[in-house]
Amino acid sequence: MNKIDFRSDTVTKPTPGMLDAMMNAKVGDDVFGEDETVNALEEKLAAMFNMEAALFCPSGTMSNQIAIKCFTQPMDEVICDQTAHVYRYEGGGIAYNSMASVRLLNGERGILTPEMIEPEINADNIHYPNSSLVVLENTVNKGGGKCYTLGQIEPIHNLCAIKGIKLHLDGARIFNALVATGDKAKDYGHYFDGISVCLSKGLGAPVGSVLLSSKATIKKALKIRKVLGGGMRQAGFLAAAGIYALDHHVNRLADDHQHAKALAEALQQTSYAESVMSVETNIVLFDVAKGLKADHMVRALESKGILCNSTSDKTIRFVTHLDVSSAMIDQAISNIKGLHV
Repeated sequence: MNKIDFRSDTVTKPTPGMLDAMMNAKVGDDVFGEDETVNALEEKLAAMFNMEAALFCPSGTMSNQIAIKCFTQPMDEVICDQTAHVYRYEGGGIAYNSMASVRLLNGERGILTPEMIEPEINADNIHYPNSSLVVLENTVNKGGGKCYTLGQIEPIHNLCAIKGIKLHLDGARIFNALVATGDKAKDYGHYFDGISVCLSKGLGAPVGSVLLSSKATIKKALKIRKVLGGGMRQAGFLAAAGIYALDHHVNRLADDHQHAKALAEALQQTSYAESVMSVETNIVLFDVAKGLKADHMVRALESKGILCNSTSDKTIRFVTHLDVSSAMIDQAISNIKGLHV
């Protein structure tokens, strides 16, 4: 039985066109700044988001952690949602790399508001860490792909500007958000001090994330990347995949969103899904019915040819991506409806 893989949008393989672009990339030593394909990718994304400069990194975790280190000092505090990837899934990197503490908020599906953030900004007091950075995530992974709109981001930006606090965006799935909301990438540069853009999720590149910021911040980030072991050499082969993805795989994200909605509708008709979170992008989260365990249901779905993950003892996640065709979605829906537990 051929299995349909909904575990993550990181499982994709390069398309033939992407492989061709990679094999024909012009490369050099990027640590010397001489890889013209890396330089082209950085320039392309910086221009796209109206930011001054960019830095290609191996992963979104590294680009986020570099940004946090750039924007904080030891004994500072980072404000983010309690579901944030930078807090939950980056190995305690905020403490390890930046020696900063974290103030966790409880947003609705991970979405923060100025009204939530402002009371948590510490006063200038020797007993408190210095509140120096707010981190938003778009889309929110643990929020089932929930999106911020620019209308929601602007007042947070205004609050941070008044308080003298930096604002960073973990944009692991930022293009999913842009496709879903209709907002424009070029408008983001006005609101954020740093943006991390992942290329290896919905866009389908095999490796890579790019940190966008000011020229001064990227100069600092370059050294931090080196210290973290992220100084790659002939990285243009990887950067070429990112350029190809930006040129060919953005608009098609709408297909992934439609596929996710179709899966959610099918799950709502089953007895084993107690509740299905509303779908905005390419992530489907659902809680299993009372008396069932998520891990058991993951195994049951695998027996029907569907690979997925549990995110808690009650919750299961499906993620759609470019390696899942419409025909595969139809098959998955049939298998979902045919599973009885």
